[in-house]
Amino acid sequence: MSTSTPHPFDKAIALQHSDLRAGHFTGTTSPDYWNMVGPFGGTTAAVALQAVLQHPDLLGTPIALTVNYAAALEAGAFDVQATAVRTNRSTQHWTVQITQPGASGAPNMTTTATVVTAARRETWGRSDLAMPEVPKPEAVEPIRIGPAGVAWVQQYEMRPFSGGIPAQWDGSLQHSETRIWVRDAQARPLDLPSLAAMSDVFYPRIWLRRARHVPAGTVSITTYFHADAAQLAEVGTGFLLGQATGQQFFNGFFDQTAQLWSEAGVLLATSNQIVYYKE
Repeated sequence: MSTSTPHPFDKAIALQHSDLRAGHFTGTTSPDYWNMVGPFGGTTAAVALQAVLQHPDLLGTPIALTVNYAAALEAGAFDVQATAVRTNRSTQHWTVQITQPGASGAPNMTTTATVVTAARRETWGRSDLAMPEVPKPEAVEPIRIGPAGVAWVQQYEMRPFSGGIPAQWDGSLQHSETRIWVRDAQARPLDLPSLAAMSDVFYPRIWLRRARHVPAGTVSITTYFHADAAQLAEVGTGFLLGQATGQQFFNGFFDQTAQLWSEAGVLLATSNQIVYYKE
C-alpha cells in the first residue's frame, strides 16, 4: 500500500495536541522554511493560525490574524497555546502564544498572536481595490536562485516583474513597490494557512527604497482574509499576484502594505507589517 508524502508546508505547520480542549499543541521547526536566524515568518504566522483552526471550539473562519515576533524561534520543538478569550454571536477572539524552553527551563516567549474568526453571512460586497493590469505568469521568468542561507525562498515559485531585488546596492533612491506572481514550488491547493504565509513573502521594502542591504526584520504583521472556501478552491494550485509597497520609513522602523489577488482578479488577502531596520 502506497502512502503520499506530506507537502513541505504541511510538515512545517504540523501540530500535535497534548490537550486539544485546552488548546495546547506542540510542533517542530522545519529546515525547509529556514530564514537566516529562524523560521520564515510566514510559516510562524501559519502555525499560529493552524492552532486556532484545529481547536474544537472554533467558530466560523478567520478574518484577521496579527502576529508579533518577540524573538526568533530556535531550531527544534516549540509549544503553542491557543485560547478563545471571547465568543460572541458571530465573532470569536483568540490569543495564541508560541514558546520554547529557555536556558533556565522556564518557557521563553517567542511569538504572540491574535486571531479573529467570524461566521460570515452572504451580503452585498464589492472591491474598491481592483487588480492592476499585469503580464500573465507564463510571460514572466521565475527566480532561479535564492539568497544563501534562506531555504524558504526555494519553497515558492516567484516571478517578479517589477521591484525585484536591486541589481546594485549603490544607495540610490528608488520606489518601494514590488509586483510578483507567486505560488508553492511544489503544487499545493491554496488554503488560509498558506495564504497567511504568502502574505509575508516580500523582502523588506527598505532594500528597494534605498538600494542598501541593511539588517531588517518584521516585528508585527496583520493579515486580513477576504476569501471564502469556494474562492480558495477556485485558485487551487494557481498563482497569486502579490503587490507590496512601503509607506513610512522613520527612526528605525517602517511599515509596508501588501495585497494578494487570484489570477481571476479576486482580492484574497491584504496585510500590513511594521519592520525594524538598522543603519
